[in-house]
Amino acid sequence: MTAVLPKQTPKPQPVKTAISPTRADNYAQWYQQVVRASDMAEMSGVRGCMIIKPWGYGAWELMQRDLDRRFKETGHDNCYFPLFIPISYFQKEAEHIEGFAKEMAVVTHHRLAMKDGKLIPDGELEEPLVIRPTSETVIGEAMAKWIKSYRDLPMLLNQWANVVRWEMRPRLLLRTAEFLWQEGHTAHETFDDAMVETRRMHDVYRDFAQDVLAVPVIPGEKTANERFPGAVNSFSIEAMMQDGRALQAGTSHYLGQNFAKSIGIKFQTREGTEAFAHTTSWGVSTRLLGALVMTHADDDGMRMPPRVAPWQIVIAPIMRDEAEKQKVMAYCESLTAALKGVTYEGQPLRVKFDARDIAGADKKWEWIKKGVPLLLEIGPRDVDGGKVCVMRRDKMSEGKRFIVREEFIGNAAAELAAIQQSLFDQALAFQRQRTVTDITTKAAFVEYFSKDADNSFAGGQGVVRAKWSGDPKSLAMLDELGVTIRCVPFDQDGKTGVCVLTGDPATQDVIFARAY
Repeated sequence: MTAVLPKQTPKPQPVKTAISPTRADNYAQWYQQVVRASDMAEMSGVRGCMIIKPWGYGAWELMQRDLDRRFKETGHDNCYFPLFIPISYFQKEAEHIEGFAKEMAVVTHHRLAMKDGKLIPDGELEEPLVIRPTSETVIGEAMAKWIKSYRDLPMLLNQWANVVRWEMRPRLLLRTAEFLWQEGHTAHETFDDAMVETRRMHDVYRDFAQDVLAVPVIPGEKTANERFPGAVNSFSIEAMMQDGRALQAGTSHYLGQNFAKSIGIKFQTREGTEAFAHTTSWGVSTRLLGALVMTHADDDGMRMPPRVAPWQIVIAPIMRDEAEKQKVMAYCESLTAALKGVTYEGQPLRVKFDARDIAGADKKWEWIKKGVPLLLEIGPRDVDGGKVCVMRRDKMSEGKRFIVREEFIGNAAAELAAIQQSLFDQALAFQRQRTVTDITTKAAFVEYFSKDADNSFAGGQGVVRAKWSGDPKSLAMLDELGVTIRCVPFDQDGKTGVCVLTGDPATQDVIFARAY
C-alpha cells in the first residue's frame, strides 16, 4: 500500500526590492542606500561633508522658494553676514558659546607656505576666526549699530547660508560638518512682540512641514535642559521617522534680553529712556531632506511629495526600432508640451521628457528610486490608442494604468494633489500607530525603551506620550536608555495623572523618544 505524503507548503519567496537591505533588515543601512540610490546626496572627499546632488538640491531649492515666500509675507528681509566670526564676539555670550564650543571649526592662519616640500599653515592671525556655527553674535553686533530708537523696531532679518559644526559621527543629510540652512534673527521692543514673532515662525515651520513636505509633526515647547543655548523659550516641531525615532525638524527661540545685554542691542524707548531689545532666532536646515527620506521612502527607494519633487512627471519612451522611435518620440514631445501648459497650484507642471538612449527598464527603475510622483511609459501601442501608461509612485502595488491622453492631461494636477495628500495620510497614520499613550509606570517605560534600538522599524518602537512631573533629577535615567524629552506638546489635556518617571502627581504631558 502506497503511503500518502502530506502536502508540502511552498516556502514563501522573498519579495524583490530595489533597495537592499530593506527597512526591516537594517534600517540604518537602508537609509544610506536610499539616499544614494535616489541620487540625492553622497559623502565628499572631506570627512564629514556631503555633496548635495541635483535631485536633492532641486528639492531643497523648492523648499527654499516656499519658505522664502512665507518669510517675506510675514515681513522679513533677507541679508547676508560673514562666514568668519571673531572669537571675541562669542566671548561676550558665555552661555551661548558653551553650547557650541565643542563643535566649532577655528581659523588660526591666513596663508600657506612651502617648507621641506610640504604646504603648512603660516601667518598666524592676531585673533582666531570661528567658521559660523550660527550667527546670533555677528548679527547681534550689527543690530547693536543699526538700532537706535523704538522706531527701528521690529527688525526682522533672515539669512540663507551654510554653517559648520564639527560632526564626529556624520550621517548623510542628517548630521554633517557643513550643511545649508536659513536662520532668522529679529529684535523687538517688548516681550509680547518678541513672543508673537517666536510663535508665528514656529507655526510657519509646522504648516510648511505638513503642507509642503507631507511630514506630520508634533508642535511643542522644549524643556529647560533641551533649550537652545542662551534661550528663554525654545519651540520645536518633532517629526516621527519610520523607525519610530523623532527628528527635530525646526526650532524657534525667544532669547529674551540675554543676547541684547551681552552685545549691546539697546534703544531709546517711547518715554525717552533706554532699554534692551528682546530678540528671537529660528531656523531649519537641509536635514529636512533627510526627514523626507525617512518619512516617505520605501524598500524601492524614495517617494517624493509633488510639492518638492524637482520633476513631478517623467515621460519615458519605449521603442524597439527606428520605425517605432519616430512616432513614439513625436508623441512624447507633444505630450510633454501639453502637460507643461497645465498648472498645479498656480505653477506650470514640472515635466521631464527622458529621451536618453538607455534601456527602458533601467530608466524606469532609476525614476522609481528617485521617487518621481508620476511615471509615464509611452510605447507604440499607447501612441496608436491615444493613451498614456501611468504609474503612481505612492501606489506601486496597484501597477500601471492606461488612460486616454486627454483625460490624463485634464486630471494631472488633481492626481498630483491626491499623491501629496496620500503621502501625508500614510505618514500621519504611521505616527498615530507608533505613539504610545498607555504607559504610566517606570517599569513599563523602561521595558518599552529596552527593546532593540538598532532596528525598531521591525520592532514597532515609537514615541511615548506620558505625564511628567517636571523634576529635572528624574531625567538621569533617560540617558541610559538613549531617550530624551522631545517637547511639551501644545495640546495638553490638563488632567492630573502620575509621572511616568517618579510616580509623583503630574498634569503635564510630554513626548519621550529616541531621536536623531
